[in-house]
Amino acid sequence: MQTQHNTQQPEVFFHVGTAKTGTTFLQYRVFPKLQGLSYIQRTRYKKAIKIIKKGEHNRYLVSRELDRRVFKKEVERFAKAYPNTLAIIVFRRHDSYIASEYRRYVKNGFTGSFKDFFDVQNDSGFFKKEHMDYDRQIKILEKNFNKKPLVLVYNDLKNDSKAFIGGIANALEATVDLSNLDLSRKHKSYSEKQLKAMQFMGKYINMTKRRGFKNSFLNLLFRLYLGTLRYGILHGARLLPDTMFSKSPLISKKDLKEVKKYYKEEWKACKAYSTRLVVDETLVEITDLQEDLIYGGI
Repeated sequence: MQTQHNTQQPEVFFHVGTAKTGTTFLQYRVFPKLQGLSYIQRTRYKKAIKIIKKGEHNRYLVSRELDRRVFKKEVERFAKAYPNTLAIIVFRRHDSYIASEYRRYVKNGFTGSFKDFFDVQNDSGFFKKEHMDYDRQIKILEKNFNKKPLVLVYNDLKNDSKAFIGGIANALEATVDLSNLDLSRKHKSYSEKQLKAMQFMGKYINMTKRRGFKNSFLNLLFRLYLGTLRYGILHGARLLPDTMFSKSPLISKKDLKEVKKYYKEEWKACKAYSTRLVVDETLVEITDLQEDLIYGGI
């Protein structure tokens, strides 16, 4: 018996990340549980357009964390095939986002200071202001897709996960059993002591993620070696006394306040643009004070 193929264009939703906004949690804990659409997991992203073209389903949800290097390119590529796609993007307040990104890079071998990573005044850091321009990303989505993007706010997810997830299901005209979801944290945070240990060892050993060999098998072994080294240091640091490490914070509150102040108006505009998710007629919204508490009192 042959598979029945649809002749009409399917309805497509494209979750475009970004990093440190609950992307992995959504990809593995939430999206597979949505009923009423076919979910194409991140591991099959490269084949997503071909899968959709087969026409085996009427509705598809694609998810991929698009980092700063490939965002525009991948959006343009996908829009060329399916311009009527509804894009979904989640944003996190700029100071919280860049702090989380910095910790992630330190965990993966970055040895520079926070100012080396992101310099909000001179834009001389590894991470550029362009990569923190949420308005630019929204405009890329608006320009390439025919539908206004669904812009969401990360602190809504942190404040009330079930309401946030239920709201996404409503927006996608899907259903989800909220009682059947694992809402535990997907990734655990590392302590300042562990990250400082990584920075110290990184001065002597290059542990940054990179391709060490052209040969795929040798490169796999190299990645396993780096991973074992990194996690060995991170877990070993837990056993060391706190007195071995500087009391200075990995990221100063002063630096983060500068980032927050610089992007204050853009963040306000981003929240105004965003879709406020509604579940059972209850609006998911929090005050500025609650937002500060969620982001660590910054």
